[in-house]
Amino acid sequence: MDHIHWFGWSGWRWMFILEGLPAVFLGVLCYFRLTESPAQATFLEPAERDWLTDELRRQDEAKSGQVKHLSILATLANPKVLYLGAIYFVYQVGSLGTGYWLPQIIKSFGRSLTNTQVGLIGMIPYVVATAAMIVWSRRSDRLQERKAHSYLPLALSAVAMFAAAMTKSPVLAIAAISIALAGLYSFKSPFWAVPSLFLSTATAGTAIAAINSIGNLGGFVGPYAQGIIVDRTGSKTAGLIFFGILLVVATIMMVVIRLREPDESTSDPVH
Repeated sequence: MDHIHWFGWSGWRWMFILEGLPAVFLGVLCYFRLTESPAQATFLEPAERDWLTDELRRQDEAKSGQVKHLSILATLANPKVLYLGAIYFVYQVGSLGTGYWLPQIIKSFGRSLTNTQVGLIGMIPYVVATAAMIVWSRRSDRLQERKAHSYLPLALSAVAMFAAAMTKSPVLAIAAISIALAGLYSFKSPFWAVPSLFLSTATAGTAIAAINSIGNLGGFVGPYAQGIIVDRTGSKTAGLIFFGILLVVATIMMVVIRLREPDESTSDPVH
C-alpha cells in the first residue's frame, strides 16, 4: 500500500483503518447477537439450540468431580492459571516478535524488494499457518487430546526458528518461517481448551481472560527484545535464535504441567 494516498492519507494509515473496520463491525454484531447460552440464541433453529444445550450438559456431567469451580479472585490466584499465563507470555514473545519483524527479516535477504513485494512474500507464512491451525485443531478435537497438541507445535516452531536463523537461502528461510508460524498458530486452539480440563465452564472463562492478559504482555516484550538484538548484533535473523530458545522453554513448561491429579489441593503449579 506504499502507493496509496486516498484523501491525503498515506497507505499505512489506510492499512490500519481497513484492518480495524472488521473488528469494529464484528464487535457491534457480537454485542447485539451473542447470548449468554445456546438456549437464548434466536439465530439458531430450535433443534440446534436443543442439541447444543444437551451437548454442553453432557460435557459438564462427564467432567463432574474432575474440575473446580472457583471465585474470580481464587481463579486469578490459581497456580495453574498463572503457570499457563507464563507459558502464553513466552509464546507471545516469540510469536509477535517474529510477526512484527517479518517484513524486516524479508528485507534482509539482500534483494531489492518493494514494500508490496515484501508484503506478498510475508503472506506466505500466514497462509501456511492458517491451514495448519485448522487441520491441527480438528485433529485435537477428534482425539480429545490437548496437552501434546499444545507442546508439539511449540517444539516444531523452535526447531524451525533455529533453521530460519541458520539458513542463507531466502527460499529456505521463508519455508522455515512458514513452518515456525504454522506451529505457533496450531498451538493456540488446543492450548485454550486446557483450562476447561481442570476448571468448570464458568471458571475457565475467567481463567482464559487472566491467561490472555498475562500473555499479551509478551506483545510488547517480543518486538522490543528483537529491536535490542538487532541493534546489538546488526542481524535481523539473530532474534530468531532468541525466539527459538524461548519456544524451547515454553515447550518444556507445557510438557511438565500436570493437568489432573488425584489430589488437587497441591499448590505446585506443575501438578
